[in-house]
Amino acid sequence: MLNISDKVVKFKSLEEFESCKKIQSLNWPRKLSFWLIGFMVLFIIIMLLPWTQTIRAKGKITTLRPEYRPQSIYPIIPGAIEEWFIREGDTVRAGDTLLRLSEIKTEYFDPNLIERTKEQVIAKEFSVKSYEQKAIALESQIGALQESLLLKLEQAENKIKQVRLKIQSDSIDMQASRVANDIAGYQFLRSDTMYQKGVISLSKWEEKRNKTQETTAKLNGAENKFTISKNELLNALIELNSLKQDYTDKVSKARSERFSALSSIYDAEGSVSKLKNQQTNYESRNQYYYITAPQDGIVSKIYKKGLGEIVKDAEAILSIMPLNAELSVEMLVRPMDYPLLRVGLPVIFTFDGWPAFVFSGWPDGSVGTFSGHIFAIDNVTDENNLFRVYIEPDTNYIHKVWPTGLRVGTGADGSIIMNDVPLWYEVWRQLNGFPPDYYDESKNHGPKMKAAIKNLAK
Repeated sequence: MLNISDKVVKFKSLEEFESCKKIQSLNWPRKLSFWLIGFMVLFIIIMLLPWTQTIRAKGKITTLRPEYRPQSIYPIIPGAIEEWFIREGDTVRAGDTLLRLSEIKTEYFDPNLIERTKEQVIAKEFSVKSYEQKAIALESQIGALQESLLLKLEQAENKIKQVRLKIQSDSIDMQASRVANDIAGYQFLRSDTMYQKGVISLSKWEEKRNKTQETTAKLNGAENKFTISKNELLNALIELNSLKQDYTDKVSKARSERFSALSSIYDAEGSVSKLKNQQTNYESRNQYYYITAPQDGIVSKIYKKGLGEIVKDAEAILSIMPLNAELSVEMLVRPMDYPLLRVGLPVIFTFDGWPAFVFSGWPDGSVGTFSGHIFAIDNVTDENNLFRVYIEPDTNYIHKVWPTGLRVGTGADGSIIMNDVPLWYEVWRQLNGFPPDYYDESKNHGPKMKAAIKNLAK
């Protein structure tokens, strides 16, 4: 072994070494407690910072007014495409011609259809006038028949009066003849007695007998004449009734013909109205061969291509996106958050395609967000059991106005601004799953959709 014991230095303390003098003691327990207290104080300070409660919701760009939403153009009448005047992406103004159609129905092929319909209308109008003249003539005929009936009735009644007077005269004559016949019979009986006794001659007796026969003949004639007069009265009464019946039939027939003429007038007038309606429809149909733009917009898509293609009246030809639409955001919120919403609450959101850096709890520190406020709240859930909330631009809020490049259908991610609370309260609420705010009966929660209509009308 080597003898090195004389060269070994005896160890006394670490401080005797120069390197140990340069190393300081770290004092780890004290340093650790200091940092823990510092972090605790910083955590408490952060928990006491104000935090803005929000309701997160997703949605898309839509429009406030239905006429500003994309619309499809439909032809009023079916037809074949003859000529296009636009293409996809063109900007059109209201009234600009988009395309021209041609007729495909055989009943409208006649180029003089309107003129021929006008001729039919004129012919029917003359028919109406003819029926009117016929009705007037029949009315005059009815009046003449009634006047003639009055005269005939007066003549018949006068004849009846004459016959009755004649009956009275014949009755008197018959009574006188009967008295004369009775007297002649009495005289003949006395003459016959006297002749039997020989008081008078045969010639006197024959004279009395002849006179009796003459009075008997006169009596028979008077009775026959009286019977004839009574028959004449019966005939006059029958003639009077027959006259009434005859004229009643004539007047009834004339009235029936008049009513038929009036019915024909009404029928002809209905035909005239129908023909005029057809004429107007034909004239209006000529205007529908050219399809025009209903409002200013951009031709977004054409569904029918080429020339000669048949289109139906319920088939979309193209779609137009209106210009200068009043945009809004349609968001969907959960039923748990619905009672907390009210019209006028501010909203900040971002749009797809526009970069942003969002602090939901500190909206003032967000970058790239846009502002708005609740315009209307639906009171019926959709098929996904979510409520629709409509947001319109709010230029009075701190964030910038909406970009001009937005289009209907663009996605949006928004935060509805609620109350300002301490951060610790928000953390505690999130951990427990509580809603952002308590229900407040004094607030008008959940306005109905008709509020949007009122605001929109303004």
